[in-house]
Amino acid sequence: MPVEKKLCLSTSGLTKVFGFGRSKTLAVDHVDLNLHEGEVVSIVGESGSGKTTLAKMLLGLLNPTEGEIYFQGQKRDISSYRKKREYWKNIQAIFQDPFSSYNIFNKIDTVLLDCIHMRGGRSLPHARKVELMTEACSFVNLKFEELTNKYPFELSGGQMQRLMIARIFLLKPKILLADEPTSMIDACSRATILDELMQLRNEIGMTIIFITHDIGLAYYVSDTVYIMEHGRFVESGSADEVILRPSHPYTRRLLNDVPKIYEDWDLSTV
Repeated sequence: MPVEKKLCLSTSGLTKVFGFGRSKTLAVDHVDLNLHEGEVVSIVGESGSGKTTLAKMLLGLLNPTEGEIYFQGQKRDISSYRKKREYWKNIQAIFQDPFSSYNIFNKIDTVLLDCIHMRGGRSLPHARKVELMTEACSFVNLKFEELTNKYPFELSGGQMQRLMIARIFLLKPKILLADEPTSMIDACSRATILDELMQLRNEIGMTIIFITHDIGLAYYVSDTVYIMEHGRFVESGSADEVILRPSHPYTRRLLNDVPKIYEDWDLSTV
């Protein structure tokens, strides 16, 4: 009998409304989500479906209008800076736009050292810190000696996205929220990066949540898939159930929109 994995993050009736009166927008609409330790989950939807807003609420970057978030079985409390910092030790993110993810005044050394310090390594010898930073960069096929003393804006978009994954290697959070994590990485490297994230999941039991419009990626990496439309989950289940045997019209449309090289492309819905 398989052992039930522990619940690490869950939501109940999570809702986010922007604006007031006639101009208000219901971005996330009473979402219930259950994430287990070591699980890989994909939340799939088109632009404007509410998936990134949901991710920001899970991270504590946006306050919910309604509903609750539970972390490790307890109602999440991030009411002070200290509590929020403690929460961020356990949940981290890779964002779609790496250019807005860094403080432009901090060098790459500072970005990586902050991760080591956050994990309690402030008192480590400098040589050991350099060793850890070199290992983290090597994990994502970057060379630390080529990055040291540079600023993030001196890197390409793909290198900046890889550096964000190197941060995760150092921080080793319990939960990783990856919002289109390979959007700026070339096709040859994409599978390698995804495999490295899976390797990290296997090593430390990390839960990974992919926020994506790429239903192929969702099928490739996920244990569980949630399909999101207009702020609601319209379908969920195992990757095989949702993608090979979809029951909701929206899921079927997303699948039909994926071009297939062995049949004529249907552009009538474009």
